[in-house]
Amino acid sequence: MPQIQVKELTHIYAEGMPFETVALDHINFEIKQGEFVGIIGHTGSGKSTLIQHLNGLLKPKSGQIIIDGIDITDKAVKMRDIRRKIGLVFQYPEYQLFEETVEKDIAFGPLNIGISKEETEQRVKEAMQLVGLDYEHLAKRSPFALSGGQKRRVAIAGVVAMRPRVLILDEPTAGLDPKAHQDVLQMVETIHKKEGITIILISHNMGDIARLAGKILVMDSGRLVMTGTPSEVFRRAEELKSMNLALPPATEFMYRLQRKGAPVQADALTISEAEQEIYRWIGK
Repeated sequence: MPQIQVKELTHIYAEGMPFETVALDHINFEIKQGEFVGIIGHTGSGKSTLIQHLNGLLKPKSGQIIIDGIDITDKAVKMRDIRRKIGLVFQYPEYQLFEETVEKDIAFGPLNIGISKEETEQRVKEAMQLVGLDYEHLAKRSPFALSGGQKRRVAIAGVVAMRPRVLILDEPTAGLDPKAHQDVLQMVETIHKKEGITIILISHNMGDIARLAGKILVMDSGRLVMTGTPSEVFRRAEELKSMNLALPPATEFMYRLQRKGAPVQADALTISEAEQEIYRWIGK
């Protein structure tokens, strides 16, 4: 059984009003335990609305969301229990930091759901290790004294300390410098590999999505218009461009080479794959 099943999910903003908007239009997909799923789409396509349904922050007009066999749209379901399973990290999560020390900020969630002080302390240490923060050096420091990238890690550690079965990240590298960008992505990869949890990543960076995701969902005007592996999705270049979506930089480069007459395959997703294809061509 899939870990997440979304069936005919529909959401309407300002229903019955002059500015009524169908934000989600009969969405259907499944996600298996441990998958790394990327969600792409231009601004206003419905990505953020979709993920806010997955932990019950928004209620649908119609449809079902089944997580671990439980229909979370059922009014009898306790959303507090669901939100323990589904960790959601919004854009710029560091703006939600508020405690006087890093340790206290990460511990807030577990303590708030009744986890003992001893277990919470262990969770804080484990979460900091997973996100690449040194406990001995940083635990007692103010989170507001840290760099932007470190603050982002502290905020994500607070979600990881809840030990969710699914971690959803909405543009987790937004506003970061290139090094911090790569550091945060490496952290997400580490969490996925070590914990084996399901990751859902929203990003406008197609290179990141191509490198990390095993499955991609493409949203357009509230509809789910494509689902597939990175290779399956990004080979539909013209369709993506018609939705104002870019290709991964490596793929775009190879398409340009191909259009100039070079006998290369244009389906490279990463710089490494493009490099290998160019060497193959030159070697001939």
